[in-house]
Amino acid sequence: MEMLLEANQKVTHVFEQMVMWRRHLHEHPELSFEEVETPIYIEKQLRKLGISAITTGVGGRGIVARIKGAKPGKTIAFRADFDALPIEEENEVAYASKIPGIMHACGHDGHTAALLGFAAIMKEQVDQLAGTIVLIFQHAEELPPGGAREMVADGCLDGVDAIFGAHVSSHLPLGNVSCTPGAVMAAVDKFKIHIQGKGGHGAQPHTTLDSIVVGSQLVNELQTIVSRRIDPMAPAVVTVGVFQAGTAFNVIADTATLEGTVRTFDPDVRQKVEEEMRSIVSGKEQSAHVSTKIDYLNGYPTLVNSEEESKIVRQLATETLGENSVIMAPPILGGEDFAYYLTEKPGAFFHVGGRTEEEYTQFPHHHPRFDFDEKALKNITSLFLALTNHYLVEN
Repeated sequence: MEMLLEANQKVTHVFEQMVMWRRHLHEHPELSFEEVETPIYIEKQLRKLGISAITTGVGGRGIVARIKGAKPGKTIAFRADFDALPIEEENEVAYASKIPGIMHACGHDGHTAALLGFAAIMKEQVDQLAGTIVLIFQHAEELPPGGAREMVADGCLDGVDAIFGAHVSSHLPLGNVSCTPGAVMAAVDKFKIHIQGKGGHGAQPHTTLDSIVVGSQLVNELQTIVSRRIDPMAPAVVTVGVFQAGTAFNVIADTATLEGTVRTFDPDVRQKVEEEMRSIVSGKEQSAHVSTKIDYLNGYPTLVNSEEESKIVRQLATETLGENSVIMAPPILGGEDFAYYLTEKPGAFFHVGGRTEEEYTQFPHHHPRFDFDEKALKNITSLFLALTNHYLVEN
């Protein structure tokens, strides 16, 4: 374990730089598929470390770099995302977002900083590596269809034997790691339903086709898909998050739009929900005498961690962070486009705790006051180092 011990000592030395990277990214967030300055910044930091990189994915916004060891061996990939969210930050910190209405409210700034820190350490350890490290800095994780699919299509996983990713979590205490095998995060689909009725005066509803009434009925009927048409032992969620209609209090709206998401684990259930949704919308069109259009996007697949790679992560987390560090968290209906990597290669996606007794670390993800204890960056980097030691160092 010589190499790991030496490298772990360097985590402490690079920690201050990781914090600086993270805070710069936090101050300058960019939305999914709108990342311009962020990939330029990441590539610049890699060049400073002596690591060449290529741009890839939609609009060339993703970045892939390779660190080749002195000896041949396996190729192991590590991924970090770097997009932000359309949320107005409410944190009063020196590194708060400088971009109105956009913030890093999910920790992607930390993921990127940790991967850069890992790269800095490994660049100085190439003489001890038997194999190759692939660094994947991914854009657009937050917005389906996501950035991972295009990066995979562009060849970011070519020659890769296994891939790993980490996500900081405000739900887990600092020092804890969760890496559960099997299906752990849901498939994510998105739908948009447009209803075209016939508007008119609010006092004469009989002369109209009320799109708001039809939309309201659809909101209720869509909930019966899960409650009455899907096996209750099969997790599924249908959520309507947007209902837009109307312009005046005394006018019956001629159009209404519903938007929402579907979350499932089982592919058959996923297909069944879509079929039932289309059937309900079609039926409502006939019974209410309106016209409808449904756009249904099959987004991220179910994230399925490989059994063997998950076991390795848990073993290394115990050795690196302590005997009681590992938590086997249950599956969640949140989605992650890291799932695309795992449909191609074995690997594991794990959560690393960033929560302490300090209030600022306790807000949920996607909250305007989300933040985490930055010592979580050290833990992510240490786990990446442990995985490298396991796969690419001859002990």
